[in-house]
Amino acid sequence: MTDARGIQLEPSWLAFLKDEFEQPYMRNLREFLRAEKQAGKRIFPRGDEFFNAFSHTPLDRVKVVILGQDPYHGPGQAHGLCFSVRPGVAVPPSLQNIYRELHDELGLPVPRHGNLTAWADQGVLLLNSVLSVECANAASHRGKGWETFTDRVIEVVNEQREGVVFMLWGSYAQRKGAMIDASRHCVLKAPHPSPLSAHRGFFGCGHFQRAAEYFQERGVPPIDWRLPDIPAGDQLASGASATE
Repeated sequence: MTDARGIQLEPSWLAFLKDEFEQPYMRNLREFLRAEKQAGKRIFPRGDEFFNAFSHTPLDRVKVVILGQDPYHGPGQAHGLCFSVRPGVAVPPSLQNIYRELHDELGLPVPRHGNLTAWADQGVLLLNSVLSVECANAASHRGKGWETFTDRVIEVVNEQREGVVFMLWGSYAQRKGAMIDASRHCVLKAPHPSPLSAHRGFFGCGHFQRAAEYFQERGVPPIDWRLPDIPAGDQLASGASATE
């Protein structure tokens, strides 16, 4: 992270978010991250991937917003998109449940990998509330300033876009999305897809079908939730431990 003049943020986002990088909370966050690195702590994802969600999904292309909490804290997992992991990393349990719901709703094949970049490139903003984490220390960067930044991101989408589908899974995402104007956007709420809560209403929520119907009503092309295959050598069995 640097100042607003050097920040690696996609231009359509930077136009609305550049002032955030001069705010006291962001300066404090930079100092915190600098101190953590100087202390030898491993931070995920890499610094050049903190804003990966914005790089893949410019503001003027946002069609769906999915909110997560923190990046995965295991080595090689996080790459800046919520719920997504790099090719070659086992599919985390919550994402397995998302795939199951997609299969049940839309009949899509269940992917063997967990890389969701293809969704982001179509306009699905895969936004974590907190954009960094210490290795093996879940939620370690909460309350350091990221939440203020990502609240502003949601405000910008709410104000600058229209007809966005917000998929708010779990009470945390629903609280964070409380500012969204439901008269201008489609706001869908369900329990989190975590194995601890998916059976309490995430399964059968119908969000992907409802999103498709919403876009059809508006004459907007739907999201193609199918994921491209990756080379067999990059695939691992599902079941890795993860926080999302």
